[in-house]
Amino acid sequence: MLIETETTPNPSTLKFLPGQTVMATGTRDFATPEEAEASPLADALFSLGDVTGVFFGYDFVSVTLVAGANWSEVKPDVIGILLDHFSGGMPLFRPGSASDINVPSDEAFEDDPEDAEIVDQIKELIETRVRPAVANDGGDIIYRGFSKGKVFLKLQGACAGCPSSSATLKQGIESLLKHYVPEVTEVRAV
Repeated sequence: MLIETETTPNPSTLKFLPGQTVMATGTRDFATPEEAEASPLADALFSLGDVTGVFFGYDFVSVTLVAGANWSEVKPDVIGILLDHFSGGMPLFRPGSASDINVPSDEAFEDDPEDAEIVDQIKELIETRVRPAVANDGGDIIYRGFSKGKVFLKLQGACAGCPSSSATLKQGIESLLKHYVPEVTEVRAV
């Protein structure tokens, strides 16, 4: 088995491609060792010590290191953990871990029913244009709400804490949404 790696715009994050499906549907972001306890793989990666984030995408795992950590020292250990996990056919989540339950965070907004058509357009653009591009960089962007012209998005994986994320939000996503949905005046990260 070969694990390919790709750099991401976030210098603290590398994207690892095991050559197989990681999560058939959805994504999963682990920002703390406590969250990672739901997954043997995420737990093992956090046990390396320098890991501050693990993100599962469709066919990749993004791993984020603490600022100042050296990827050349940690990368072989990450690859070893991934090889053991995927070649051993181990489960991605522990039984009874509630891994399939998706509870909205406190950061979710209640959309105004009068904005339903606008919200549908925004979600469609995010799903078809934004999320695939962001996944290529080892992350994900989740719609959180729309209020008074402002779109609220949550950044995950390589996008969270990326130095270029504000440029991606403003110059990329905001420009795209404003172009196709004139009611959008601003995009904010939550």
